[in-house]
Amino acid sequence: MMAASSIRQATAELSALGVAKTPLSYSGSVRTVSPDHVRIAGLCRQACVGDLVVIDPTGISAMAEIVSVEMGHAEAFLISTQEQIRVGMWVKHLGQKHVQPSVSWRGRVLNGFGEPIDGLGPILPSGRVESFGVPEPMDRQRIEHGFQTGVRVIDVFTPLCHGQRVGLFAGSGVGKSTLLSMLARNSAFDMVVISLVGERGREVTEFVHDTLGPEGMERAAVIVATADASPMNRVRAPELASRVAQKFACDGMRVLLLMDSVTRYAHALREMGIALGEPPVVRGYPASVFRRIPTLLERAGSFAGGGSVTTVCAVLVDGDDHNDPVADAIRGTVDGHIVLDRAIAQSGRYPSVDILQSVSRVADRVWKPDERELVRELVKLVSVFEDTRDIRMLGGYTPGSDPVADKAIKIVPQIYKFCSQAEIDLTPAVFENLASFLKATAQ
Repeated sequence: MMAASSIRQATAELSALGVAKTPLSYSGSVRTVSPDHVRIAGLCRQACVGDLVVIDPTGISAMAEIVSVEMGHAEAFLISTQEQIRVGMWVKHLGQKHVQPSVSWRGRVLNGFGEPIDGLGPILPSGRVESFGVPEPMDRQRIEHGFQTGVRVIDVFTPLCHGQRVGLFAGSGVGKSTLLSMLARNSAFDMVVISLVGERGREVTEFVHDTLGPEGMERAAVIVATADASPMNRVRAPELASRVAQKFACDGMRVLLLMDSVTRYAHALREMGIALGEPPVVRGYPASVFRRIPTLLERAGSFAGGGSVTTVCAVLVDGDDHNDPVADAIRGTVDGHIVLDRAIAQSGRYPSVDILQSVSRVADRVWKPDERELVRELVKLVSVFEDTRDIRMLGGYTPGSDPVADKAIKIVPQIYKFCSQAEIDLTPAVFENLASFLKATAQ
């Protein structure tokens, strides 16, 4: 047994971390050890899914979260891999840990448990514990207020609204992180919450210091779980980010939630599910993965009091296969999808958005009648231009044989030029700029 002073000190430390107090202290022991999870005996009647435990509190103090409880034992995934864990070690039950987000999170980089990892000191708690559930359907407000992102191709062809969920579908290396950084600098939001999951450690530092910079970090909270983190950390980071964004929205803020990427979140869920013995049902993914993805994304929306959570989640398309089961599940959950194409990126046009494959399901609430007609005409011309590309490359098209094709050949390259922009070149009043551009092109 621990000395009374040690127990009091541990209780004070756990209280500071936001771990719920329990009237009694329960303990168990390690039964089996795996690289990412352990089996614990002695806690099956006290532990619940989501509770935290500490292994060997007076020694290595390895933290783990319970993910499954059966008669006789509980399974817990390690928050950080500890090679020193041995069978028979004492395990102390801590209970639930609830986050206490506050405005002091702005400008900070945290892990999936709300603990700072940027070396700038402790985070000041809000003074109250927050535990938000997914909003009920009738508690949501209508999505109807659009905003300008400054990214011309998005504002013209796939305009966005406050409270919308958007999927950014792309393979590796086609510019999705750069596009997310352009959205993060948008001035239409009071708070930006960014979740980086499965990224290389070098990329996190570059994103914070170079991409966002001091100005972008002033109103941003970055929650990180790098590629070498445990599966539990990679699951907790985006889930914490979504709850934090919902908390600020309930306080009346307009929040932008950026996730890069939900695919790596799904990969972490797959690792955990398979380790627990769940049968894979689709390309190695257990059924629980497709249950938890909608729960993650359903926290977005517009709420009473004027607050909203606008979610833009990057979806890493494995092997550029847009019919990947994770990508397909997310596409059916979001309110619009923006597709980045590798061929467009290789041609040197950035952002490499595929206009014909990208859709915003709330676009009609943003466009004015004349803008809607203009966009439909432009999309028609882009479609004709792309359909005739192979024929023109082979020299099989005769100018003058099709007036629509002739118009497309003249205008679409200029449209592509208009939609191409640098990372720091954000454009307000995009339709006014587009009208001036088309007028100059016609002359």
